[in-house]
Amino acid sequence: MTDPLTAPPVLRGNYAFFFDLDGTLADIKPHPDQVIIPGPIRMTLQQLAEQQEGALALISGRSMAELDALAAPYHFPLAGVHGAERRDIKGQTHIVRLPATLAETLLAWLTAGMAPLTGCEVENKGMAFALHYRQAPQHQQAVEQLAAQTVSRFEGLALQPGKCVVEIKPTGINKGAAILAFMQEAPFLGRQPVFIGDDLTDEAGFDVVNLAGGVSVKVGPGETHAHFRLASVADTHQWLLELAQQHALTDRREGYESLGRSI
Repeated sequence: MTDPLTAPPVLRGNYAFFFDLDGTLADIKPHPDQVIIPGPIRMTLQQLAEQQEGALALISGRSMAELDALAAPYHFPLAGVHGAERRDIKGQTHIVRLPATLAETLLAWLTAGMAPLTGCEVENKGMAFALHYRQAPQHQQAVEQLAAQTVSRFEGLALQPGKCVVEIKPTGINKGAAILAFMQEAPFLGRQPVFIGDDLTDEAGFDVVNLAGGVSVKVGPGETHAHFRLASVADTHQWLLELAQQHALTDRREGYESLGRSI
């Protein structure tokens, strides 16, 4: 879907919320370790999760350990590494792993391939590998060629392009599949899904949400399958604050009406 896309409405009702992190809840930084979710936004996420009986999850290319650290002190259902690892509302984890020998071979292969590309970095996620070139965009083509050679050489792998990164992961792992898994479980089951993301890695999630009749929101510019758009992380924060406030007002109003009926 192309521009113009409107901003999403302030939603009312029973929804299942899914949020990407980098570029959506937090501004992208030169290095991933510099990224933070502002304290008021973390608090608002917790408030929204409570309003929706826990039906809120973070869906990211980051590991679950990183997501927990960034969301602290709050503890949400998570899908890390694009869904290769997932934690449900009960705290049970579901992890797809590469065979140990394959992971070791891939690490050696990718490290050797990236060594000549000064400023580029291999991130070992255990069940996936991210090839970063944010610090050296001149090497984008070389990084993409290395990634393509890797999935051609080793079976059972797929590419996932992103912003200044190419990820190599097990086939069939994506954010759409992670959202589908959550939607089959309480408290997400039976609710209308909402997914907010900013990157190519989020398009699979938008497709799943669109098929379910949900609300898909792209943050920032670019072609997308999402039905709505927010211009920036700051706009996402503002929408999120308004959303939580609206639900709080609705809950308070319904409480007053219930009290009036009982009297």
